[in-house]
Amino acid sequence: MLFKTKTFEDAPVVLSIEDLTVRLSGNTTAKPVLDKISFQIRAGETVCLVGESGSGKSVTSLAAMGLLPKGALEVSGGRILLGETNLLDLNASQMRDKRAKSLSMVFQEPMTALNPVMRVGEQIEEVLDTHSRVSKREKKQRVLDIMEQVHLPDVERVYRSYPHQLSGGQRQRIMIAMALILEPQLLIADEPTTALDVTTQRQILALIAELQEKHGTAVLFITHDMGVVAEIADTVQVMNHGILVERAPVETLLRSPQEDYTKRLLRAVPSLVPRQERTDKPPKGGPALSVRDLDKAYGSSGWLVNRAPTQAAKDVNFDIPMGRTLGIVGESGSGKSTVARCIMRLIDPSDGSIKVAGAEIAKLTRSEMRPYRKHIQIVFQDPFRSLNPRWTVGQSLIEGPLNLGQDKTSAMKRARELMELVGLPEDAVDRYPHQFSGGQRQRIAIARAIAMEPDVLVADEAVSALDVSVQDQVLKLLDELQKKLGIAILFITHDLRVAAQICDEVVVMQKGRVVEHGKAASVLGAPKHSYTRALIEAAPGRSWDFANFKELPTVAA
Repeated sequence: MLFKTKTFEDAPVVLSIEDLTVRLSGNTTAKPVLDKISFQIRAGETVCLVGESGSGKSVTSLAAMGLLPKGALEVSGGRILLGETNLLDLNASQMRDKRAKSLSMVFQEPMTALNPVMRVGEQIEEVLDTHSRVSKREKKQRVLDIMEQVHLPDVERVYRSYPHQLSGGQRQRIMIAMALILEPQLLIADEPTTALDVTTQRQILALIAELQEKHGTAVLFITHDMGVVAEIADTVQVMNHGILVERAPVETLLRSPQEDYTKRLLRAVPSLVPRQERTDKPPKGGPALSVRDLDKAYGSSGWLVNRAPTQAAKDVNFDIPMGRTLGIVGESGSGKSTVARCIMRLIDPSDGSIKVAGAEIAKLTRSEMRPYRKHIQIVFQDPFRSLNPRWTVGQSLIEGPLNLGQDKTSAMKRARELMELVGLPEDAVDRYPHQFSGGQRQRIAIARAIAMEPDVLVADEAVSALDVSVQDQVLKLLDELQKKLGIAILFITHDLRVAAQICDEVVVMQKGRVVEHGKAASVLGAPKHSYTRALIEAAPGRSWDFANFKELPTVAA
């Protein structure tokens, strides 16, 4: 059964938020960031707080933790009760004592939350040092125990490891261990699985549920992924522009949403059912991108080292015709991003052939590659990091054309046209990246890529960090641009639902090798390989038709 059925009416209330109002510091005339929101979480209950970016979800969690940025945001009304204690009445020292002991938080990106120069065991021990007095021996044993509870392998090795030596899923388990070692009453999880692949995500969700059952912890889970909501929520609170617009038990909300905003959120969730196969034929001529026997190995034997090289990609083959999209899916470490970087020549392939618009580029030097850059462009996962914060949008858009000899006047004219093409106003070229939302910045990154009029566009997890409604807009934009410009798209993703909606063909990679390749309808609708079936089985909410508020008859697994 998809939904939880347990009721919590008789369970004690752990957290009660009453008429909470948060404003910009020193600005009483601006609209509140949070406007009199109220809800409760009971012991053992999972409440999911959902909404688009900017809806106020994370501000709510930071207010509860006493972590609102000073000088930027301030609580101007309401109460946050943890049991009988109003957290807003506590001073900084008292609030610090409550954290980890009574309430804890798991953040979205563990690599930025963990100290890169401290071993992870020592970082968990810091929580015990701050809030308890135990012997060194007992302290280490408690850390090893909680590591085992979160199902980390070889806990003695992990205890001595630095964050960079662990995978993304292992780092997130460390954060959960740190949050739960003192068995707090409340766990706040702020988008803890957004950047993880589907199988790791499923493991983390199962882990949180297991520990919650064991310790009776109340969980406030913040997410924009309605598939995750369907899997883990008891109650759902929907936020829009700082207001709670709808609340209901999860099954009621997914079957019978009342508010138009909630319905729009649900309809934006991509389905795992592949889109209808295109009936039109691709343009005549050779493929836009052809990859043959592509290999990439790291490390080698020598007089100082004697170990077998690591095969990040091995015997990868595929073609993408003009006007078509091929997706590469797989877990973290499967080799999909390695293939994308080899194709872009951001790294050198060890062997094989890469042809873009008929030209062989696999063995070209950096200088030899320069004239071919215009034929293949990339859109990265995080547009804020890929755009120069000191340049206006216009400067970023004209950089490539100027490098290829185009004059500045015509390049800027084209930049303004591109703004309109990606759904932004012409005058956006005069603004800076920080003045746009995440979805708008990704549109700008796409505009910068197509400014070069490429034959191939590589999208490397280009929508994975976006909420579902913005993700839906960007996917539709890519589809529209492909129809207008005829570009081929190589789409790298760990989200099979996204792949189902945009890809004509799908390549499934595992440990550097292609294990299945075919039309999207075939690979995702009737998978042949056990690994592909496992990926589909792990997709959250896979058995629910969010757009039509009903359960799917059957999805192949």
